[in-house]
Amino acid sequence: MSSTPLLAPPSGDTPDSEEDKTLAMDSPKSLAAEIEALKEEISRSKNDNRPAIRRYRNERELKPYQAELIKMQQCLEDHNKRMAILFEGRSAAGKGGAIRRITRYMNKKHYRIVALGKPNDEERSQWYFQRYISRLPRAGEVVLFDTSWYSRAMVEPVLGFCTAKEYRDFIKGVIGFENDMVRQHTILVKLYFSISRKEQQKRFDRRRIDPLRQWKLDEADIQIQEKRDEFTKMKYRMLRRTHTHFAPWTIIRSDNKHLARLNAIKAILNAVPYERVDTSLDLTTDPSVVISGAREQEIMQAQLLRNGCLEV
Repeated sequence: MSSTPLLAPPSGDTPDSEEDKTLAMDSPKSLAAEIEALKEEISRSKNDNRPAIRRYRNERELKPYQAELIKMQQCLEDHNKRMAILFEGRSAAGKGGAIRRITRYMNKKHYRIVALGKPNDEERSQWYFQRYISRLPRAGEVVLFDTSWYSRAMVEPVLGFCTAKEYRDFIKGVIGFENDMVRQHTILVKLYFSISRKEQQKRFDRRRIDPLRQWKLDEADIQIQEKRDEFTKMKYRMLRRTHTHFAPWTIIRSDNKHLARLNAIKAILNAVPYERVDTSLDLTTDPSVVISGAREQEIMQAQLLRNGCLEV
């Protein structure tokens, strides 16, 4: 039985095969069929551990979830919702790679990546949050902050880029700032990428010898690695004081880059109620990769107590 074409061609014209393919791909049934085919392909290649095949398999595994991100983005546009996603964590923790996978197929007209450098003289004279306010999402937009205002909670005090008073003022003000964002209907997702000392050193070593990655390594990264224990204390303080019910932290264990990317996407999708492309797709995060900010505080508190480093 012949199927009815999605669009009737003009009289006397017959769509060519490429047009047929385009029309077919536009239908929900075809999209679901493609996702199913991807799942089967991933399943067949699971036992092949050659590096190139493994990378290919990982990228293919992300695609059904990347399709969900497109649908989520469309939902935000349709309902004029705003979404801000913060990516925090130590250097080489995989924040940039995760952002690239998240945005790879999203509509570029409705998302922005914000990665601010050092404040200029004018910005230093302003209220600390002022330069971030101008970059918050508008209706129907997603903004991804590749490091955010939380630089003042960890990097700046550790490296001496802010005074003790500026740090205290930030900690007192950030909860109210985020509460206002959420109260005024901005969906706020705070992701912290946590990397082990051994894996971070491995990535730094690779950056030193790989000419394609050397630009990623700077003096601040080396200083942060040398002051890792101090950075850990500041991370604990940040979680303890800024993990709230309206703006909770989600911790992503990122030694395994692929699992970190996959679970970060799941965490983002779970933050937005939308009509899914594939209802059979499992959006449950892996508990060995994704940990709540409250649980991370408990783990860190126990570690700091054992090391005699816990400070209130």
